[in-house]
Amino acid sequence: MGTVNVDKLNEFLRGEISAVETYRMALEKVEGASRTTLEENKRSHEERVRLLREEVMRMGGEPSTTSGAWGTWAKVVEGGAKVFGEKAAIAALEEGEDHGVKEYKVDDKELDAGVRALLATRLLPAQQQTHSRLSALKKQLS
Repeated sequence: MGTVNVDKLNEFLRGEISAVETYRMALEKVEGASRTTLEENKRSHEERVRLLREEVMRMGGEPSTTSGAWGTWAKVVEGGAKVFGEKAAIAALEEGEDHGVKEYKVDDKELDAGVRALLATRLLPAQQQTHSRLSALKKQLS
C-alpha cells in the first residue's frame, strides 16, 4: 500500500511542480492587476509542492524533483500563450487549474486514509481556490 501512496503523491507533486513552472512563465508575460492573482496562485502551488514533498518523505519515499511530461506540456502551452498574449496565457492557466481539480477528486480506495484526508482537507480546497481565482480573472479580462 505504501508504494501506491508514494507513487500517487509523486504524481500530484509533478503536477504541482509543473503548475509553478507555468505560473513563472506566465508572470514573465503578464503585467498589471493580473500579476497579483498569478503570484497568489503560484505561491499556493509552491506550498502544495512543499506539502507533497514532506508527505512523500514522511512515507519513506523519494520526492519527484521535476515536472516530467506535464512540465513539457506546460512549456508548449505557455509558449503558445506568449505568442498570443495575456488572455491566452490566462486561458492556458485556467485549463491547467481545471485539470488539477479533476486530478485531486480521485476516489482511489488503494490510498490510505491519511492520503485521502490530505486530498480532501488541504490539496483539493487549495486547488479549487486557485481555479476560482483564475476563472474570475479570465471573466474580468473578457
